[in-house]
Amino acid sequence: MKQRTARPPYVAAGQAADPPYALRIDPEDAGWGYSALRILHLAPGGAHTLATGDSEWIVLPLSGGCTVRVDDGIFELQGRDSVFSGVSDFAYVPRDAHAQIASGAGGRFALAGARCERRLPARYGPAPEVPVELRGAGVCSRQVNNFAAAGVFECDKLIAVEVLTPGGNWSSYPPHKHDEHRPGVESALEEIYYFEIADDGLGYHRVSPSRPGGADTLDEVRTGDAVLIPDGWHGPSIAAPGRDMYYLNVMAGPAAERQWLICDHPDHAWIRDTWPSQPVDPRLPLYPAAGPDSEENPR
Repeated sequence: MKQRTARPPYVAAGQAADPPYALRIDPEDAGWGYSALRILHLAPGGAHTLATGDSEWIVLPLSGGCTVRVDDGIFELQGRDSVFSGVSDFAYVPRDAHAQIASGAGGRFALAGARCERRLPARYGPAPEVPVELRGAGVCSRQVNNFAAAGVFECDKLIAVEVLTPGGNWSSYPPHKHDEHRPGVESALEEIYYFEIADDGLGYHRVSPSRPGGADTLDEVRTGDAVLIPDGWHGPSIAAPGRDMYYLNVMAGPAAERQWLICDHPDHAWIRDTWPSQPVDPRLPLYPAAGPDSEENPR
């Protein structure tokens, strides 16, 4: 394996490639303790063996479908054409295992991971059971596919969701943070944002310091880019007009209880008070939920 050093917060497409991965961010790459993300490209008929080590993983199709074999289970993932076409099914792969991922037609697959302590059973996540949430209102409207949110799908440490933002809208807004352990108020979670932008478009993502010397970056993001967030106020994520934005959030932290508790930036939290008087963007959902109807949640 190639020697890897801690990377800066912004990781442009290709900068963290480690074949067969188009993107490989393990905890030692980011300089932290838990969160990981790999983007696996498989040619038609291709296969890859994942040694999970001390981490739990979710195999999430970005485009195409695959078969995941792990322990005594075989999970056939139907997948999807693209992240903008529908909710996907997925497979949970436990620590201390070897999983084979194979795809007859080929495709791209996100492997969202987290160092963990418990070894949970391998499981299949059906697309119809993924809650689809419409969050915010007006130009702050976005869609959240809560496939592995805390309280939705059991993991030991890993939290992962997908966010889709219509062109011209702001998401991850108001800016918020989760870099301190304050029971009942805020969780300490490392986070990775992985971006895809429709039609070769672009967007912008901001992280500002929550402490002296903390994370501070403003990046133009395109398909395949990632942003690492060890701390700081993150947001907004801004989609350029006419170009929808997708990002995958991968989070994990040291707390015994798996929670997503955030603190809004005090200069911007007021925006939430404007949402009840505005309609949700009529372009949402970008695609229907695979199962129960979408729910609106102004958080």
